[in-house]
Amino acid sequence: MTLSTERHRRLGMKALVIDDEIREDSAAGRAVRSLIDELQRRHIEIITAITADDAISVIRSDPALQCVLLDWDLGTDGHGPSVAVVEALRHRNGTVPTFLLADRSVASTVPAAVMAKVDDFVWLLEDTVDFVGGRIQAAIERYRDHVLPPMLKALAQFSRVHEYSWHTPGHTGGTGFLKSPPGRAFFEFFGEPLLRSDLSISVGELGSLLDHSGPIGQSEKYAARVFGSHRSYHVTNGSSTSNRVILMASVSRDQIALCDRNCHKSAEHAMTMSGAIPTYLVPTRNHYGIIGPIPPERLTAVAIRQLIDDNPLAAGIEDREPKHAIITNSTYDGLCYNVARVEELLGASVDRLHFDEAWYGYARFNPMYRERHAMHGDPKAHTADKPTVFATQSTHKLLAALSQASFIHVRDGRRAIPHGIFNETFMMHASTSPLYPIIASNDVSAAMMDGPGGAALTGEAIEEAVAFRQMLSRLANEAAEQGDWFFDCWQPDTVRDPKTGRVTPFHEASPASLASDPSCWVLKPGAAWHGFGEIEDGYCMLDPIKVSVVTPGVAPGGGLMPVGIPASLVTAYLDARGIVVEKTTDFTILVLFSLGITKGKWGSLVSALCDFKRDYDANAPLELAIPALIEDHADRYAGMGLKDLADTMFSAMDQLQTTAMMAAGFSVLPRPDMSPVRAYERLVRGEVEQVTLDELAGRTVATGVVPYPPGIPLLMPGENAGPIDGPVLGYLKSLEAYDRRFPGFTHDTHGVEVEDGAYRIYCLAR
Repeated sequence: MTLSTERHRRLGMKALVIDDEIREDSAAGRAVRSLIDELQRRHIEIITAITADDAISVIRSDPALQCVLLDWDLGTDGHGPSVAVVEALRHRNGTVPTFLLADRSVASTVPAAVMAKVDDFVWLLEDTVDFVGGRIQAAIERYRDHVLPPMLKALAQFSRVHEYSWHTPGHTGGTGFLKSPPGRAFFEFFGEPLLRSDLSISVGELGSLLDHSGPIGQSEKYAARVFGSHRSYHVTNGSSTSNRVILMASVSRDQIALCDRNCHKSAEHAMTMSGAIPTYLVPTRNHYGIIGPIPPERLTAVAIRQLIDDNPLAAGIEDREPKHAIITNSTYDGLCYNVARVEELLGASVDRLHFDEAWYGYARFNPMYRERHAMHGDPKAHTADKPTVFATQSTHKLLAALSQASFIHVRDGRRAIPHGIFNETFMMHASTSPLYPIIASNDVSAAMMDGPGGAALTGEAIEEAVAFRQMLSRLANEAAEQGDWFFDCWQPDTVRDPKTGRVTPFHEASPASLASDPSCWVLKPGAAWHGFGEIEDGYCMLDPIKVSVVTPGVAPGGGLMPVGIPASLVTAYLDARGIVVEKTTDFTILVLFSLGITKGKWGSLVSALCDFKRDYDANAPLELAIPALIEDHADRYAGMGLKDLADTMFSAMDQLQTTAMMAAGFSVLPRPDMSPVRAYERLVRGEVEQVTLDELAGRTVATGVVPYPPGIPLLMPGENAGPIDGPVLGYLKSLEAYDRRFPGFTHDTHGVEVEDGAYRIYCLAR
């Protein structure tokens, strides 16, 4: 057996044979069975199907198929079933080799459209099985050699070369772990292939992340083609670093940067490190506390000029033209801008636009998001007269990559930053010892989105999200008709059919329309469900795969209802059942329908929500509903039932006005006393003191204050906390009071240290 054959056997070759005569005692049946025997002799795993429906089910569920052999005369309904199989296959995979099995038909019966989608014929009754088997194996091997993207292919090839290494890392392909019991356990847990692919930059065959050479450079060019950029860069420490690279390459000390106040704290860090002067673009919020878009009227040239004029930090700056603008798209709750419109508006004021798309890397690959992502349209149409556009994408969040994997995508336009200059900043932040499997996983994420696979995978995620949304909407509607309650989703109440104009309740709308027509998800001016007022039509759309489950408690027009269920209590209940959600606010729970979603997965979530309702209505003891809560805080919650705790928590939220305080706290811009970098410099010099909230009134904070989730700054370094009864300190005091009352449900606020239940924050010393 050759090394090549052994390698393919180890990695596994697999083919699907579709023929309704496999079991028949006929010439064709005997021929196809002989072919299957020959392929199995060549160590090719064979899956068989005798109907088109069965074949399509296999194609949809098994991406490991490396060849398809299809009887052109499948079934009795002409060639329709065979055509359906070809269409289903090419919908998901444009390159897997496909052969038509011809026994009693001739090539002249195959339409040109089908011929363009298959590779060749197999003449079962004329050629020998050895000859046919060799052709099929060769096709599989060619496919396998080309299906891997550049970096993964090079890494896989190198890891199979068992050479002694005299370079880092010290475990030398995993052998170092084998010298101790915990090391061997580590080796066995992760496996030899991962450890053999953990290599040093001394391995020249793999290229360098720092100079973008070799397979790494090829992989970045590949990603640029797939994601529609002029240039793409692998980043191995997350989009936090990607954001810092872009901002520090684009704006320097005492230059003005426009910044979405709904920014990740990495943007704050970047402005602190660069010395930029932030001028903030304030988004809207609705009655649930969900962050909306920045209204278009706040992005006009006149509005931007006024913002800069009103910014105290810009008063003494000679060059008052903004150099950079960063916008979060989509938002943490799934609101997507019409990026073409944002480019039109902001492009009148700034030459470099930066979209933080950490949670949105899939958008280019589904027509649902057309013009709603940074790399929209044809990159060749993005000419030098348009703004330079950057996008950062965390491929590990909603694509299939390892944690910390991220891309920077660039479309060059006005004031483009040449690669050589940009790379100086890139190298400042990049590790000289990157984990190659992270780069390879980025590579694979691009490959999975390439061709028809991207549309198929994103389409399935959207379809599953729609099915979940409609089920919850139906259950909520049925409960309301009976005077009862159930969870619902934050989404349109009704949907207008684009063909008939008929308006139907959301749960009765066509699933196909909801999964394919963006107009079903666009925020219409004045629509009550979204709560963002008279927003410009078409400006903003809700991403269907980011689902906010709504718990009872918020009145339709704002304010609290008489009875409610805090979302954090539902999250704790779900966590006790092994269901971990992405984000929880006062009355919303965010769940993400990523590529890995299945009906079984979201079905378990629906079942758990039904269980919560049952236990809530029965006031089930907390010992049964959330056992860990009693184990950790028995003195606080002993003897309480699930409804008892919900009522107590809701009453406290009503009394402390946590939801209203949050909306107020994030709706104002604190007064900046100095730039973030100057506050940071004083922090480093130790010219700070840590004070309580009561002592913080009127003081300048030295660090950012960032409530999680989702990680949006309430206060930036150098900003004034305002009066004790102001919106910022009012919100922090409401959180502090709530945390004291409900251990186990405390808030996570970066920049805040808790001592004996009291919040303490660093501010500048007087």
